Amino acid sequence: MKMLEVKNISKHYPTFNLKDVSFVIEPGKIVGFIGRNGAGKTTTLKCIYNLVKPSSGEVLYDGSSIIDIEADYKQEVAMLIGEMDYYNTKTVKALTNVTKRFYKNWDEHKYQNYLKDFGIDENKQIKALSSGMKVKYGLALALSRGAKILLLDEPTSGLDPVSRDELMDIFIDLVSDKEHAILFSTHVISDLEKCADQIIYIKNGKVIVNEDVTTFESSYLHYSGDSGILFKYKDEFIFYRDRLGKFEGIIKKENELNINDIKVEKRKATMEEIMVAFERGEK
Repeated sequence: MKMLEVKNISKHYPTFNLKDVSFVIEPGKIVGFIGRNGAGKTTTLKCIYNLVKPSSGEVLYDGSSIIDIEADYKQEVAMLIGEMDYYNTKTVKALTNVTKRFYKNWDEHKYQNYLKDFGIDENKQIKALSSGMKVKYGLALALSRGAKILLLDEPTSGLDPVSRDELMDIFIDLVSDKEHAILFSTHVISDLEKCADQIIYIKNGKVIVNEDVTTFESSYLHYSGDSGILFKYKDEFIFYRDRLGKFEGIIKKENELNINDIKVEKRKATMEEIMVAFERGEK
């Protein structure tokens, strides 16, 4: 079942092009959106939320173009940006009272429960909230208005490890009802390893990977060990380092080396190691 379908989205700027980006978001899924700064993640998210008009392509929600159903679409899809700027001198309660007027499905009981669960004091000024609390407040607003899909742009940026771990649990709990879905971009790859079902990897404005996490990670191996043994295989590696007699590198599973030596360690590559290999291997 397709909740959201991105079909051949392109966006042309003088110094950057987003090129035929396509993917599907299904209910019950957490989708990690990864790539270097400037790869096109934020532009894609803005196109999906219709904050930026694509040069070509379209976005479908429940089979309909979001252009034709934008008012209803934005009742059920929310976009949150990490380190979002609010009116800092307003209290949480005052800001919420303004925000909820725009959403016909606002659920005050649910909102109050989220404040309690997240430990947010609605009488505090926004500037008194930590970065983590601001993200949680944004989630409370989105979920209390009935949003089914969350588009999150660097939601864990600047958060401490405990706050990030708490948010991953919130995300997992949210999609467990099979009625919600999350698409979020992040550079904190360890967060995706905890919760993501699917990975979309964008590079230079083009999607180069779109598959489930297990398939993605199991397709690459990490080798480390004695340079005297591994260096002669260097051309098989996507990316490698050879320093002071120690060799480590990433190789495709299909090119697995037949080496049985205690001086060589082989294991599944981590998502972060694969990303570094993709970005630096061409150099």
